[in-house]
Amino acid sequence: MKADFWHDRWQHNQIGFHNSEVHPLLIRFWPTLELSTDARVLVPLAGKSLDVRWLAEQGHAVTAVELNKLAVEAFFTEQQWPATQTHRPQHIVFHHETLEFWVGDLFALENENLMAFEGVYDRAALIALPPEMRAGYVETISALLKPGAKYLLISLEYPDDTLSGPPFAIDGQEIDRLFHESFSIHFHSRHPSEVKGHPCFETVYTLQRL
Repeated sequence: MKADFWHDRWQHNQIGFHNSEVHPLLIRFWPTLELSTDARVLVPLAGKSLDVRWLAEQGHAVTAVELNKLAVEAFFTEQQWPATQTHRPQHIVFHHETLEFWVGDLFALENENLMAFEGVYDRAALIALPPEMRAGYVETISALLKPGAKYLLISLEYPDDTLSGPPFAIDGQEIDRLFHESFSIHFHSRHPSEVKGHPCFETVYTLQRL
């Protein structure tokens, strides 16, 4: 999706994708990654998700990335966390203790000389992208990870003719096609859910960077 689409959604508070609590599948499956408490963790297209706070509270050095500045400002206001700002060549960075929130284009992160990450949490990034952007997304994320890095991916499945994304349905075959060259892939489970009032399934995968 073009950047203006997401900026417009945040500007008009059309954020039905935002959860008002920590995602239960994060709490349940994150420990299966067996990451060290101080592992550096990447959260792409994070919005103002409470999942970011939960990960930071586990002790991780969290780098969240979000295109829209309003979303990031709302996160810190709602959490009542003070934050300082610095400017990088292509991003604005909000800092709070071990959390960094990068505002700007996810696909430009490779140019920011970030240290490699040991973990990824993706609940809302891959499923937000149309098919033509997904391979580039996986390539970008892969380049930011250490060998052996662990990745918790929560995807969606629903009949293709049920809804128009985002969020988009991405089945196991598509996950395998996108990730098999750079990751080992383990499917965990499928959980009933709903999107825009329609039934669907959330699917849980853990991946490991080769």
